[in-house]
Amino acid sequence: MENEQSTPKKKIRRPEPTGREIRLSKKRIIVSKTDMKGVILYANDYFSEVCGYSEVELIGKPHNIVRHPDMPKAVFYLLWQTIQQGKNITAVVKNLAKNGDHYWVVTDFEIQKDSMGNIYQYTAYRRAVPRQVLETIEPLYAKMLEIEKVHGMKASVEYLNSYLAERKMTYNQYIDQLAKPRGITAKLFEQMKKMFR
Repeated sequence: MENEQSTPKKKIRRPEPTGREIRLSKKRIIVSKTDMKGVILYANDYFSEVCGYSEVELIGKPHNIVRHPDMPKAVFYLLWQTIQQGKNITAVVKNLAKNGDHYWVVTDFEIQKDSMGNIYQYTAYRRAVPRQVLETIEPLYAKMLEIEKVHGMKASVEYLNSYLAERKMTYNQYIDQLAKPRGITAKLFEQMKKMFR
């Protein structure tokens, strides 16, 4: 998770992307917990295994340590706007491993609230992206990134909103339609999530 708005800009040295993809297991999930600013509080073993950073390297770092430069900032803006309102969002994200390889995930969130209803933590559950989803998402994100480079993030957000309005959907509905687990896969994903609650 990356909070474009409230996390102070820290210069993170990211590796050069290699173009090599890490294929995730369909039987495992990546789990992380962050504070309100996106600072990692917990990373499960599979997260460390996939991204190449040890748990010790991840704890205390902003989650954007794994941000891939191919990801439009507009997606993270939308993500943060949604979860800060206490609402879940499902997002498709391309992440960057420590060695420069990349991996695609479908992420959804569990918003942790205290007894007064105040948000204090986010838990993100990430699973492998179905291949057919990338056929749609990669060109969309590439267009948004191109727009951002020329016109800025606000123009990219507007483009995404228009793209979704044309389809009469929100981003969440669009990603659900593309990537929501169904049948036995949905049950398996819910069971895996319960292990981390």
